[in-house]
Amino acid sequence: MKKTFLLIALALGVISVQAQNLDESKVPADAKTAFKKSYPSITTVKWEKEDGNFEAHFKDGAAVETAVYDATGKFLSLEKVIASTGLPKAATDYLAKNVSGKRIQEAAEIKSADGTITYEAEVNEVDYIFDAKGNYLKQEADED
Repeated sequence: MKKTFLLIALALGVISVQAQNLDESKVPADAKTAFKKSYPSITTVKWEKEDGNFEAHFKDGAAVETAVYDATGKFLSLEKVIASTGLPKAATDYLAKNVSGKRIQEAAEIKSADGTITYEAEVNEVDYIFDAKGNYLKQEADED
């Protein structure tokens, strides 16, 4: 029984390390200030901490977005949820060939601080990452 409890506690600890919901009071002031400067009209924000960075989840009009900052308030990236039909054709072709019959649960366009655009398609808890033209780059376990 103790082993089972220990394994469950360990698994929950690993999951909570991946992405942690944060009370806004625990978000560094520099990250909050940078967000407010970029999005002054946004009043409802859900913060998470992932990989040492701070993610601001919000809606801008109809768009669901996530802005990522480091603790000093440096902008790292902006992720916008898109319809799977918004993925580049090469990306949808790759998915049709390599994960045939599986549904895309979520798709996103990600713009990094340097302006680089990538796309992400989540299929069965795996994120498939593509460049701006839809060329396959990599895949990684979904952390959400």
